[in-house]
Amino acid sequence: MYILGIETSCDETSVSIVEDGKKIIVNEIYTQKIHEKFGGVVPEVASRNHIIKLFEVLEAALSESQLKLSDIDAVAVTQGPGLLGALLVGLNAAKSLAYALDIPLIPVNHIEAHLFANILTYPDLKPPFLGIILSGGHTTMVNVSDFHEYKLIGETRDDAIGESFDKVAKLLGLGYPGGPIIDKLAKKGDENKYEFPIPVPGDSFYDFSFSGLKSAVRRFVDDNNQFNVEDVAASFQKAAVEAIILRLKRYIEENKINTVVAAGGVAANSYLRSKMKNLAEKFNVNYYFPPLKLCTDNAAMIASLGYYLLKKNGPLPKEKFLKLNAKARMDIY
Repeated sequence: MYILGIETSCDETSVSIVEDGKKIIVNEIYTQKIHEKFGGVVPEVASRNHIIKLFEVLEAALSESQLKLSDIDAVAVTQGPGLLGALLVGLNAAKSLAYALDIPLIPVNHIEAHLFANILTYPDLKPPFLGIILSGGHTTMVNVSDFHEYKLIGETRDDAIGESFDKVAKLLGLGYPGGPIIDKLAKKGDENKYEFPIPVPGDSFYDFSFSGLKSAVRRFVDDNNQFNVEDVAASFQKAAVEAIILRLKRYIEENKINTVVAAGGVAANSYLRSKMKNLAEKFNVNYYFPPLKLCTDNAAMIASLGYYLLKKNGPLPKEKFLKLNAKARMDIY
């Protein structure tokens, strides 16, 4: 079964075709570089660029796959969460394709789909497992008992971890997106040079908070005329990642978890990968990361999850999918 996936939740315009939920036939991604000059994603600009690029990316995906639209069995699309205008571009395009081709439309939760980047890489991976989703918009830890069955363990109360990387990079004048830049610079710095706070909300250990860490870096920059940028980057990264590792460590100890699955853009961070590897080896648990190309937003993960949702729930009636609307906020639990 060929599922066509469409992803337009932020600043990546992506179209993918996945066979039977596990085999990527093609995964086209267009990243909107224009946002670099703004130091962050401008929602209106993102929406307009999706309109301009979406069908160009679709044509490229069909050409590379050597498939026709008539070969597609269903269309999966990100319904949310994300930038509302950007989501609407992809959702309306998906509705039009599904209606014209008379095939099922599958609305997909973007956060949940990130976990399926690992299913695409490790076809034998199955629940139950502990999932940690780390991106520019989300920091969420869930217990995955089955596909599409999640129990929330903790989530961010303010900034997501990826957002904190972007904002700290901006404070340091490093550019956008901040995650890859800080990851690279931190390799040259001393992570113990400066002590930034590891954020833990007092009333709920498993919830996350990164605004205080970001503010601590801001105060440091404001109060010091001279400092080594590499050392600041490394020290910030250490604190941000330690906030994740502390929670994973306690949950593994308390619940005898056998498998940890990481996903999202920040899962590409080399320091995080190293620390999670050490943690997993210490407690003898299996750990999974998607390849770097599947960490960021992509339509392959949307198509993969779409396949499993279609198998589990069956197709939506046409009158219902035509009324679907984009959602800026969506939970998976």
